[in-house]
Amino acid sequence: MNDAGGPIVVVGAGAAGLMAAIFAATSSRRVILLERTKDGGRKILISGGGRCNVLPSRLSPQQYVTASSPNTMRNMLLSWPLPEQQRFFEHDLRIPLALEASSGKLFPESNRAKDVRDALVAEARRRGVDIRFDSAVHDILPAGQNRWKARLADGSSVDAMAVVVATGGLSVPATGSDGRGLRILERLGHTINDTYPALTPLTADSPAHAALAGVSLNVRLTAPLMKGAFETEGGFLFTHRGYSGPSVLNISHLAVRSRLSGGPLQPVHVQWTGQDFDSWDELLREGGAAQIATVMRRRLPARLADALIAEAGVDAQRTLAELRRDERSRLVTMLARYPLPWTGDEGYQKAEVTGGGVALGEVDPRTLESRLNPGLYVCGEALDAFGPIGGYNFAWAWATGRAAGLGVARITG
Repeated sequence: MNDAGGPIVVVGAGAAGLMAAIFAATSSRRVILLERTKDGGRKILISGGGRCNVLPSRLSPQQYVTASSPNTMRNMLLSWPLPEQQRFFEHDLRIPLALEASSGKLFPESNRAKDVRDALVAEARRRGVDIRFDSAVHDILPAGQNRWKARLADGSSVDAMAVVVATGGLSVPATGSDGRGLRILERLGHTINDTYPALTPLTADSPAHAALAGVSLNVRLTAPLMKGAFETEGGFLFTHRGYSGPSVLNISHLAVRSRLSGGPLQPVHVQWTGQDFDSWDELLREGGAAQIATVMRRRLPARLADALIAEAGVDAQRTLAELRRDERSRLVTMLARYPLPWTGDEGYQKAEVTGGGVALGEVDPRTLESRLNPGLYVCGEALDAFGPIGGYNFAWAWATGRAAGLGVARITG
């Protein structure tokens, strides 16, 4: 193994870092993977409720969020097509994947996230990667032409010919995320687009719906914007502190950014069923002897139906024929354009991913090498892009990790 000039060092043994190390090992140069935790891949272990939704069944760049060039993000994401990613897991790692039809997610057939993490670690070791757990990197410093030095928290250091930074996110700090990678990259001159917790539950200061905690259903959420609107559909869960579920997480970045900006809070409207405003209006106009509570409980969880009726100020025992125009108008608004009374969010503690990060224009989209610091590569959550719930952020981690690994392998020979 060629070690003249130093090895390749990968910082971070999460999803992107493990993938980067695996593909960096296609070089004849030694690869050292430095990880601050004792086992690595901790976000893999907790993903999908411990099942790990490895990939989505379909992939569209339009579903991702970035403050950088959407075209650059698209090129990075699609550098490793979804069928090829799936083939890698099933054939190279021998992790059979099964499609969950109800969600469109691909899980390991074993339903064990640990199997995915362990297979990635084993594959890296099989390819000769020197994995060093309990090795927290304190800083990365240029040490002359084609030379880098990774300084560790214990005072030791590792010399390298090239470095891949595959850490930096702030989400779920209990897994070891502390944003250090982003701070290192900023010191090295990179632009860090504003970071914020993304895919995080929303809260309410005085939880108006605490009594509904545990109620869940599929809804459509709409966030009106200056140009058009952002819409998402999926599961919605009432919690003791506020609101969660895939639909809430997918729209939360708009709420979080509005709060952080100090401006008006982003309105979020809920359509509780598949029936829109006009459909509900037509149904309630039909009149008849059916009680309002009966009609709504047929289409909504009973506790939610009762809460909406009470909030609309309508007697639940009234019949449709007895509804006044103003009462019908309030009910239809509650059912199809309900203003969600959120006031805050759960922050990075429960965020699935970090929004913002290294500006994509500052890395080569093919190799992910820094345009500012030759020999420095960036991948995964440190980059300014994230996708919705459902394996999309793993797809980003796998694709960018592979691109960085192959890029550093080619450049270092």
